[in-house]
This record gives sequence, C-alpha cells and structure tokens, in this order.
Amino acid sequence: MKLQFTKMHGAGNDFIVIDAINQAIHFSQEQWRFLADRRFGIGADQILVVEKAPSPDLDFRYRIYNADGGEVEQCGNGSRAFVRFVVDKGLTKKSSIRVITKGGVIEPSIAEDGRITVNMGVPSFAPVDSNFLANNLSTSLRGQDTLYALPLANRVAQISCVSMGNPHAVQTVDDVATHPIAIEGPIIEQHPLFQQRVNAGFMQVINHHHIDLRVFERGAGETLACGTGACAAAVAGIRRGELLSPVEVKMRGGNLQITWAGEGQPVFLSGPAVAVFDGEIDIPD
Repeated sequence: MKLQFTKMHGAGNDFIVIDAINQAIHFSQEQWRFLADRRFGIGADQILVVEKAPSPDLDFRYRIYNADGGEVEQCGNGSRAFVRFVVDKGLTKKSSIRVITKGGVIEPSIAEDGRITVNMGVPSFAPVDSNFLANNLSTSLRGQDTLYALPLANRVAQISCVSMGNPHAVQTVDDVATHPIAIEGPIIEQHPLFQQRVNAGFMQVINHHHIDLRVFERGAGETLACGTGACAAAVAGIRRGELLSPVEVKMRGGNLQITWAGEGQPVFLSGPAVAVFDGEIDIPD
C-alpha cells in the first residue's frame, strides 16, 4: 500500500508523522521497523500517528512507535511535532489541544510567535510507575530526591527514577562528552530491574539553570534530543537541589526549556518543531 507521511524533527529528534484519520493504518511491528529504517525506509527515531479522539473531551489520539517497532507511552519532542502537524495540515483550528497517549493526556499549544509548549503532566517518582524493581537496592537522599544504587557491569550508578508517562533513569556525570554512554546506555536500558526497559539519561550540571544532557532512548538508541528525558532530568535536578526552574537543557540537536513549579505540579516543555518534507512510500506486505 502507499502511505502519505510528513518527516519532522524537534531539536534533531526526528519523526515520521502519519495522518491516520484520512488514511487507514494497520501495520505490523516489522512494517513500523521498515518505515524507521534509515537505509531501506524513511528513517526516524519515532513514528507518530494521528488518530481520531476516542471521547468528546479530547481532540486527538496520539500513538508513538519507536524505531524498533514497539509502541511506547510518551514522546515529548514528538508532542510538539504532533501539534505543529495537526495545525499545519488543517486538522484543527485550535492553538491548544488535548491529546490522549498511551501514557495519559497531554496538552500541547502553539503561541502566535510559533513557540510550542506542552503540558507534560505531573511526574511520578514511584518505582512502580516505571516498572522498576527497586526494593533490594541501596538508596540515599539528595535534597528531596531518592537516589538508587543501580549495579552496572563495572560500577554502581546513582540514579533518579522518574516517570513522565514513560520511564527514565537519570544520573549526573562529570562530562557528557566523555562519559561512556555508548556502553552504559544499552546496559541501563535493558537492565533486568526495569521490567519494561528504561530511557537512560546522563546529565551534566552547568549551573542552576543550565544542564547538558544525553539520552539513550528505549528502543531507539541515543537520539539527538529527548523531550521526556529533558523533563525527567530537569525535575530530578530540581528535587536534588542542584537546579532551579526554569531549566535550559542543551542536547546535541538543540536546546529545550523546562519549567516545573514543584511536587504535584505538571512539567512544561518548550522547544522547536520543524516540518522537513512531505512524501509517499510503498509499504511492503
């Protein structure tokens, strides 16, 4: 079958965005992987699918598939691309929308100057919400945050556990440029204590309002930017007393801005969303 799509990115985190309201979409995991393949398909970190809202209080359903073909709960950079797409394609006339994802409801909006901000919801620090088997691990307190001593191959990493609708393990490192993320990222992502895998965040604190961040994403590998990863890192740093809101998050693909008022409050994510091109591709059976 032929598929109409739009290629987009948010700070270098790249997406295939599909209108599943005006075309029928029924793909297997292998077909999702084909689309995300950078040599034989289109190429993307994630595939974003726009569907009709399941109830009157919502505007759309938003489904997310990682490059490995697995459906996941949330994607912060993708949410900005999502609202840019539905506005640009005339699927809504609203500047602010309510969207249901596998991880819950989010509320992205576009300002008159084109700036896109997403209410990413209230973060959770309960291990159960990240499917994290933390009961037998040593813990320590840093500010209001609990650090878990996660055993790796040759050391123990002190991680924060944060769910932004999807699971994150955030640690502070001395230098994100030299830390062995290519080695540790896959180990943490597939750590047996995280029952549904985890996004591994590596954060370098520059000052109270700035961090450098790299994220090894579940099912996608290291990406140029990760919106939920930026939220998780900023929130963890604020709880530790190392950061103050707002937080500028520098990632390899660009900068994101995180605002958080504290416990029990939602996290707001701001940053770019760019349409690169529209296209059509034949999907093999």
